[in-house]
Amino acid sequence: MENIHYISSELLHLETLQEIIAEHKLLSLSEEAKLNIQKCREYLDKKMANSDDPIYGINTGFGSLCNVKISNENLSQLQENLVKSHACGTGDEVPQEIVKIMLLLKIQSLSYGHSGVQLQTVERLVDYFNNDVFPVVYTQGSLGASGDLAPLAHLSLPLLGEGEVYHDGFRQPARKVMEKMGWAPIVLQSKEGLALLNGTQFMSAYGCYALLKAMKYSYLADVISAISLEGFDGRIEPFNDLIHFVRPHKGQIVTAQRMKELLDGSQIIAQPKAHVQDPYSFRCIPQVHGASKDTIDYVKKVFKTEINSVTDNPNIFIDSDVIISGGNFHGQPLALALDFLGIALAELGSISERRTYQLISGLRGLPAFLVDNPGLNSGFMIPQYTAAGIVSQNKQLATPASIDSIVSSNGQEDHVSMGANAATKCLKIMENLERILAIELMNASQAIEYRRPLKTSEFLESFLKSYRDEVPLVKEDRILHYDIQNSVAFLDSFMIDLEE
Repeated sequence: MENIHYISSELLHLETLQEIIAEHKLLSLSEEAKLNIQKCREYLDKKMANSDDPIYGINTGFGSLCNVKISNENLSQLQENLVKSHACGTGDEVPQEIVKIMLLLKIQSLSYGHSGVQLQTVERLVDYFNNDVFPVVYTQGSLGASGDLAPLAHLSLPLLGEGEVYHDGFRQPARKVMEKMGWAPIVLQSKEGLALLNGTQFMSAYGCYALLKAMKYSYLADVISAISLEGFDGRIEPFNDLIHFVRPHKGQIVTAQRMKELLDGSQIIAQPKAHVQDPYSFRCIPQVHGASKDTIDYVKKVFKTEINSVTDNPNIFIDSDVIISGGNFHGQPLALALDFLGIALAELGSISERRTYQLISGLRGLPAFLVDNPGLNSGFMIPQYTAAGIVSQNKQLATPASIDSIVSSNGQEDHVSMGANAATKCLKIMENLERILAIELMNASQAIEYRRPLKTSEFLESFLKSYRDEVPLVKEDRILHYDIQNSVAFLDSFMIDLEE
């Protein structure tokens, strides 16, 4: 079977998006998509030929210059000027994996036939995707309201033979790569620059990337917390179905059931306990992890809608014979969802660090700092400091971006979502969570060795065996930075079914 994904009106799911990226699938426009794009362009050309009426962004200026009429002979120059003038991004470079998702989502949005672009413009974006030509895009510059203007301008510059791209492993002028590929610069027609720059593909790409990680690490948080529970000699009763069916939040029920499955057959969990209760960071795993799962589910629904939408402006409706200027580029749905996701991920990290703290506290027969000869050895004293510092940073990053707004474009764009900032900091929170959970795994895997010769469940023993191949048991002090890095790499390489 050919390794091609056809762009069409069929729903694009997050899981499909991951398959496209992970399996290095090529893109191809379906006949349906080609027809939609061509019909819309032909409609717009006829409209422009038969009418002198001002239509925003097509024969007018942009933003607060919307009342400035542009003559027909200057419409192509207008669109080219738009792309160049809006390429004002700065800051860090957007990772190439996310740029690739931006290309995919921009192609998808333009394929519905409401944007008025030329077929060759969309086909060139497909060429970029298929040949791993990644425009250099910057993280700063979008207010998340008139679409992601600056990032999408940088994404679009190479169409004109401008800007820079990554290809063959290094950064180079776009024009050089285009000459090598035999691609002539695109001559933008009316509306095209605006269709390329308006849209939420920067926010959406970051959100999809963070969501795919969040779905995986939500599962890993359960696995690692189960190992911590075993290391702490915790109780099984808090995961009893009876508790959760009288407070039936979906995520809570799913988490409790998973914890029971993870612990099934464990000798450690089955042994008699001297203590009546566990601290909240263990006892309330279903409630806390479950709430984050429910948040991820909500955010997933928002992004599924968004990546299957038309988000440029104005929108062209052939059947109704109208061109309407509206606000589908406004990132508010994404900004709120990204802030919510960031908070949920920060909380997974917060409760993880508390479990780490409990494990090193010399409780329940465990040695202080999980090492023999504490005093001579500091053991796992300082990784908890590291986790605590990262958790604190996540609390700062979790302050919502969506509650902020700064007036732009001389008052025409007087409310913005700041969704781009929400997106970049949400991914930072996600990356921080990876490190916090890696540190918990280091501690939990060490603690469980003090429960030997008892064994945990077959699955967790297998998981720990794979982990031990990468990170050996700590018997005396060593440089734990490398253990943290190797633990992060271990979790990163761990594959799960996203339908889990």
